[in-house]
Amino acid sequence: MSPKDLIKNFYQLDLAKDNNIMDFFHEDCELKWNSSKGYTQLDYQGIKEMLEGVRKSYHSFKFRVSHLLEDENIITTRYTIYATVIERPEKEDALAHFITIWEVKDGKMHTGFEISQLADVSPESLNSYAEIKV
Repeated sequence: MSPKDLIKNFYQLDLAKDNNIMDFFHEDCELKWNSSKGYTQLDYQGIKEMLEGVRKSYHSFKFRVSHLLEDENIITTRYTIYATVIERPEKEDALAHFITIWEVKDGKMHTGFEISQLADVSPESLNSYAEIKV
C-alpha cells in the first residue's frame, strides 16, 4: 500500500468505533502536536491512551478531509474532526481543524507534526473544509 493510501485509509476510520486503529502506527511512532492548549508530544503508548479516551467519550469521531498531499513518504492532510458525544449521539459537531504532516516508515505512520485549533462554527469556515474526494 502506498503512503498516501495508508493515510487516506486511516482518515476514513471512525476513531470511536474502529478496533484496528493502532495497526496504522509504527511501534516507534511519535506525534508532535501544537494545539490551542499548548504543545503535546505522544509516543505509541500515548497515542493509544488518547484513542482509548476518545472511545470512552464519543459515540463517533470522524475526519472530513479537504486536502491530502503526497511527497514520496511524506503525506500532508487538512481536515476537520466531527464528533457525537455519548450523551447526545443524534447531534454531530465540528470539534477542531487540523493540518498534519505524516512520515510513513515501514508501511506505517511514524512521525507526525500536527497543528490544530478549535472549530469555528461559522458557515464560511465549515464550508472551507467541505469533504472532497482525494
